[in-house]
Amino acid sequence: MTTEERIKTSETRIFKAVFPNTTNHYDTLFGGTAMHLMDEVAFITATRFTRKRMVTVSSDRIDFTRPIPAGTIIELIGKISHIGNTSLKVQVEIYIEEMYSFEREKAITGTFTFVAIDEHKQKVSVL
Repeated sequence: MTTEERIKTSETRIFKAVFPNTTNHYDTLFGGTAMHLMDEVAFITATRFTRKRMVTVSSDRIDFTRPIPAGTIIELIGKISHIGNTSLKVQVEIYIEEMYSFEREKAITGTFTFVAIDEHKQKVSVL
């Protein structure tokens, strides 16, 4: 499989409903919960691309552009955005979907960096 094919097949999409137990005092998705979900999707994307042990080494930037209200559906999309020797970057976007309409808008974008490691926790090639 080519690198381009691996990038395409590793794209990860997860849907979640935003329930009150995940919201803050403004009745919107708690930022820490959003970051947790984004890191999880990024990890799955990185692992699907490499099929190796991956660890998060940084979250480079996370932009919260829209609040995510309770009672909505969110879609998290993880895509490989950069490949190095032992590390790679995954961009994760969160989209808001109203439950009872077809409106959809991007709410959060973030980039996460992962390193591939072996069973002794030593860096290994991602390819």
